[in-house]
Amino acid sequence: MFESAAQIDAALVAHPRFADARASDAQYDLQEAIGLALALGVKPAEARIVPVRDVKVSNFFGSGQIDDMRAVINAHDIKLAIVNAALSPVQQRNLEKIWGIKVIDRTGLILEIFGLRAATKEGALQVELARLGYERSRLVRTWTHLERQRGGTGAVAGPGETQIESDRRVLNDKMARLKRQLDDVRRTRGLQRQKRQRAPERVVALVGYTNAGKSTLFNTLTKGGVLAKDMLFATLDTTHRILPLPSGNTAILSDTVGFISDLPTSLIKAFRATLEEVKEADLLLHVRDMSDPLTERRREEVMQVLDQIKAGPEHGQDILEVWNKTDLLAAEARNSLTERAEASRELDDMMSACQISCLTGDGLDLLREQIEAELTAHDHILNVKITPDAFTARAWLHENGQVLDESSGKNGVFLMKVRLSESDAGRFRAKNARLVQ
Repeated sequence: MFESAAQIDAALVAHPRFADARASDAQYDLQEAIGLALALGVKPAEARIVPVRDVKVSNFFGSGQIDDMRAVINAHDIKLAIVNAALSPVQQRNLEKIWGIKVIDRTGLILEIFGLRAATKEGALQVELARLGYERSRLVRTWTHLERQRGGTGAVAGPGETQIESDRRVLNDKMARLKRQLDDVRRTRGLQRQKRQRAPERVVALVGYTNAGKSTLFNTLTKGGVLAKDMLFATLDTTHRILPLPSGNTAILSDTVGFISDLPTSLIKAFRATLEEVKEADLLLHVRDMSDPLTERRREEVMQVLDQIKAGPEHGQDILEVWNKTDLLAAEARNSLTERAEASRELDDMMSACQISCLTGDGLDLLREQIEAELTAHDHILNVKITPDAFTARAWLHENGQVLDESSGKNGVFLMKVRLSESDAGRFRAKNARLVQ
């Protein structure tokens, strides 16, 4: 798609600010666009906010703004322009023609980064499918080479297909093949999830805006060894590790791809096999960067993506907010966050939160305790009397539950006190109702 984009040294980054956007927010959005460019390995030679009152159908920007940016491009010998918005195929083509350089929009930029970061075969397949879907939308008849016809076969054949039809057919064939491969991946992941569901460990999934500190928290809690850098989309591929809990039990912690505002729909669809890991988790940890001035907006954007994949509180899934990077806040702001977090854990109508700093380690012990409390909030405590003819039930309880107490009685009878998940407790009662006291 943009094979040489990551090798271009100098780039222009333009963030359109619409009339309803605040100037301060636009500045932070520009910084995020610069961060995306740096994540791609591109050095912005010029970055600017461009006020846009009305989007021009043909060129997106006004003629005066286009001329100003062309002067900057020529002055700095810039070879790439990044527009931090969604461009139509016609707008992208026209800007490239006017400026004489490569132009990519926000969707193309994110796809480029994902293409560089995907480390596994599954991740590469997902990115490639999204990329082809994006490329297909760029095939517009205004490209002259796409209007050429190719001859039909046979002496009496009619007109051949145009180049655009040929290209679309090739892309459709590739996309169909990738979808079949991803369906195989999805089935494999489904089998892996079934195995994890049969295991006694619960699954906890990390979600959050990109660069909020998810991978750093993952490494801190599990010694997971995942790449953690101050960079947007440093990691893409899902990783699972054992999470030790304060009681001595364990859970499975899953690190997933970070979210971002205006995440391309094609990526959400392509990454459905990965994002289903989020849907199936027993608990979501929403990691938030509390030093980010736009943290509340980032929170809403993450919740919107969760809702798109039918995950989160609106779909009956428990979530615990993790307020990270508090070491970057002033003392007064930290104290205020502490009070808010304590109140959230005491009130039933609020989403529970824990205030932490991965850098200093503050709040991590409390976070572990809260994770276990959230995981066991719906558990059932069963008192069970195991008779000699029901020792398979005793083995099942040891395998699937947490045995809190066990003692032997007369005539080979065992008395057990066991903690089980809601679903496991229901299954045990259905098969062994006579054993439950």
